[in-house]
Amino acid sequence: MKEIQLDGLKKTTFSTDEKEKKIVIKHEVDIDPHLKHNKRLLNDGDGYSKSRDLKRVASIPTIALEVWAKEYDPHGDGNWFALPKEVQSKILKLKLNSNEFKYFRTAEGRI
Repeated sequence: MKEIQLDGLKKTTFSTDEKEKKIVIKHEVDIDPHLKHNKRLLNDGDGYSKSRDLKRVASIPTIALEVWAKEYDPHGDGNWFALPKEVQSKILKLKLNSNEFKYFRTAEGRI
């Protein structure tokens, strides 16, 4: 059995593994448009609002937040918003200040 569901940019495939007697759920998201948009924003000014009160620093695809939540709590369901705010802040600083996730940044600087 194999079933595919499309929801906006997210593709979810449900299949069965008869040998293991398990259901396999695979999530896929095309984040290329998101990353291209981030690159445009990165090259468009310094990220500050006109009043200079706010600064845009990053735009992160929700699938990345889900993965990061699962890295923090491997037994959890990947719900980023269920993580304590202090944990979210720590993860964001670690990830967004690293070169590995620089394409999520929309302005220069450190968090």
